[in-house]
Amino acid sequence: QVQLVESGGGLVQPGGSLRLSCVASGFSISTYAMSWVRQAPGKGLEWVSGINTDGRITRVADSVRNRFHISRDNAENTLYLNLSNLKPEDTAVYFCGGTKVENDNEYFRKTSGYDYQGQGTQVTVSS
Repeated sequence: QVQLVESGGGLVQPGGSLRLSCVASGFSISTYAMSWVRQAPGKGLEWVSGINTDGRITRVADSVRNRFHISRDNAENTLYLNLSNLKPEDTAVYFCGGTKVENDNEYFRKTSGYDYQGQGTQVTVSS
């Protein structure tokens, strides 16, 4: 079965940290550009970060710059998002998505339309 499964979310105090994981099954992410997208309560989808196939190229949204870091382990078929210095406005459901690419340097800055997308993991930042 082809799927992406996120984990690692939870309740954390402001200033805290979390590490989200996105494990792929049924396909290899090594030829997929991957992204993290989030949806805060009552708001639309927001692109958070993207990464190319081998992890050399990463981009993050201005709202999380210097706080969130995307990475991947193709051998483990897993995408990661390290979240630090969390703020209440980071509260959201975080989704991972991936699209197969021919250009290894390609990454995506979009909220939807991925070949595969997971069901999400909840991150709540509150004291």
